[in-house]
Amino acid sequence: MSTLTRERDPILDTDFIKEMIRQMRALDSYGTYDGQPVEKLLEPLILTRERKAQIPLIGDPDEQTVASLKAFYNAIATLIEKECGLMAVPLVHLSHEGFGRALITVGKLVVSDRTLRDVHRFGFESLSKMKTEADKILAVALSVVSEHADVAGM
Repeated sequence: MSTLTRERDPILDTDFIKEMIRQMRALDSYGTYDGQPVEKLLEPLILTRERKAQIPLIGDPDEQTVASLKAFYNAIATLIEKECGLMAVPLVHLSHEGFGRALITVGKLVVSDRTLRDVHRFGFESLSKMKTEADKILAVALSVVSEHADVAGM
């Protein structure tokens, strides 16, 4: 049984979750998710305490986890672009061990800079927590863009 509820959760109709779904499908170059319901598509991003406890503390991220991470930052960049009208570009750089950095730039301006650690354990307790985290990053990024519009427009 899925970790998501059987009834359609209203959070699935938010802009961020809709964009996450688009990004997950876009990064699915082999068609693994074709015909899959939305809940099945987002399920790898939900790490309940029980699922997280099953993941070793040290490990290398698999392709699905890296794709989920990229989809997360791509979705945020798309929403930044939608809000401010300027192109936002995400960059995720990872070592094979799951350490690295996620940047989002708008023009010459870095609007988000996150250090990544233990990417093999990337996920959220719920869709709500994932959306909350994305909303925080989005709010800060949009604030930085508005404060430094001249640099963002370069």
